[in-house]
Amino acid sequence: MKIIDIIYGFFDRLEDHVRASLSRHPFIYTFIGGAGVVLFWRGVWHTADLLESNGGITSIIFSSIGSIILGIIILLGTGLFVSVFIGESIIMSGIKKDKKVIDKTIEEVEEEKLNVQSTLDMVRELKEEVESLEKEAHEHLIK
Repeated sequence: MKIIDIIYGFFDRLEDHVRASLSRHPFIYTFIGGAGVVLFWRGVWHTADLLESNGGITSIIFSSIGSIILGIIILLGTGLFVSVFIGESIIMSGIKKDKKVIDKTIEEVEEEKLNVQSTLDMVRELKEEVESLEKEAHEHLIK
C-alpha cells in the first residue's frame, strides 16, 4: 500500500500546483481541461468498441443497447444518474426556487451578501457568548 500512497501524494501535489497555475488563466485552463475530458471519454469509447468487436458476451454488453443499460445500471448504482445529467446545483436551486446568479440583480446579490454577513455576525456573537460562559464556569469551578 505504500506505493499507492506515494503515487496518490505525487498526483495530489501536482494537481494542486497545476490548478493554482492554470486558475490564473481560465481560457487556457478551459481548453486543457476540455481536451482531457474528451480524450478520457474517447479512450472509454474505443475500449468499449474493442470489447464489442471481440465477440461473445462482451459484444452484447458493449452493443448500443447493452451500453445504455450498463450505463444506467452503473449510474443508478452509484447514485449519480440524476446529478450527471442535471447537476446538483440546478436541482437545489429548483427546490429553493432560486434564480441563476446571472439572472439575479445587483440588489439581490447585495441583499444575499448582507444576509450572509448578518449570519456571520450572529455566529461571532454566539462564539463570544459561549467563551464568556466557559470563562464564568471555569471561575466558579476554581472557587
